[in-house]
Amino acid sequence: MRALLFATLLLLVSSANASGLDALRDFIAATSSAQGEFEQKVYDRKHKLTQEASGSLAFLRPGRFRWTYAKPYPQLIVGDGAKVWVYDQDLNQVTVRRLDRALGSSPAALLAGSKEIELAFNLTDRGTKDGKEWVEATPREKESNFETIRMGFGGSGLEVMELVDNFGQTTVLKFIALRRNPKLDAALFKFVPPKGADVIGD
Repeated sequence: MRALLFATLLLLVSSANASGLDALRDFIAATSSAQGEFEQKVYDRKHKLTQEASGSLAFLRPGRFRWTYAKPYPQLIVGDGAKVWVYDQDLNQVTVRRLDRALGSSPAALLAGSKEIELAFNLTDRGTKDGKEWVEATPREKESNFETIRMGFGGSGLEVMELVDNFGQTTVLKFIALRRNPKLDAALFKFVPPKGADVIGD
């Protein structure tokens, strides 16, 4: 699940008063990089809280990102433009996949992939709720692990994402202190497996 959620690499958008769909399109068109922090909560199909996590994120479009979980246990997810690396520090294990296979119709494809997002998603404006403008993305790919991805835009830009998976779980991501288009060191998006780590995958 976390390997798919690296994907939610967010930022500020310039048009807070526009519709959610307009705000998303503005974000895709005008944002090449972003950096900030996140809080994540996962709810089961009965809306019971089952997991909490937090950490930091950065991305450089297209396809480069760094998603770091600090709590409750450390995990690092890095996209280097060709592959996605998931490093579980406690297990000293690395999982690697080709970027095109890992992105697909995931949240990462929405926010860190190419600008042609409407080839992978059906986008629907969901109006105003809780002081935010909402847009919903439904993956066109039948094999996607997500049924819907909802994004809420407020006064500070993209503030929250809600991801509903095929098991009925909802993951809520709130973004904190996000900076739009910062200059990022290319080394952030490179990963070398630690010595002695088990490497699994492509």
